[in-house]
Amino acid sequence: MAQSDDVRTAVLDAAKVAFRARGYMGTTMKGVAKAAGVAPVVVRRYYNSKDSLFAAAMKLPFDPASAVPTLLAPGLDGMGERLVRATLELLGDDEAREDLVALVTAGRSAGKAAGSLTDFLEHSVVDRVAASLGVPDARMRSALVSSYLVGIAASRYVLRLEPLASASEDQVVRMVAPMIQDLLDPTKPLKGYTPPKKS
Repeated sequence: MAQSDDVRTAVLDAAKVAFRARGYMGTTMKGVAKAAGVAPVVVRRYYNSKDSLFAAAMKLPFDPASAVPTLLAPGLDGMGERLVRATLELLGDDEAREDLVALVTAGRSAGKAAGSLTDFLEHSVVDRVAASLGVPDARMRSALVSSYLVGIAASRYVLRLEPLASASEDQVVRMVAPMIQDLLDPTKPLKGYTPPKKS
């Protein structure tokens, strides 16, 4: 194995431990570099953002840097379906799913691990989509969309709740996408929510 491969492996191993222990929001590129025994510039040579590092460490099938523009390109119409399909694709790969299931079920750190996945999805994907669409109450809508998508994914792939676990991907998309679409539609008010007043 080349030295560069050794360094990359050390970085990814350190990142996986950090995301599990401190969650997505509590993990920094600098902290991962220190744990891997390299300079921060070395980590950035391989991964230009924490999003990319998380995607690589968890063996996700997409990087937000390229996924978000692809999600946005067709516009608002069908956005709910594209987001649900992207989430299912996230856990559709056997290796990625095994890593994420292990992360989410990692004993005492399970709460932070699950939070890592939620935070990643919310801040790296859904927030960017909502902001680009100009959705009112974007922060709350992003939180709801992320929580809903992670809940569906966890119930289907981790908890294996039936009949959701055995439903086809197309069935899940047909059931879930309309609700996600409504949350992303700027013409539809967010019922029951009153934004906090700015001080």
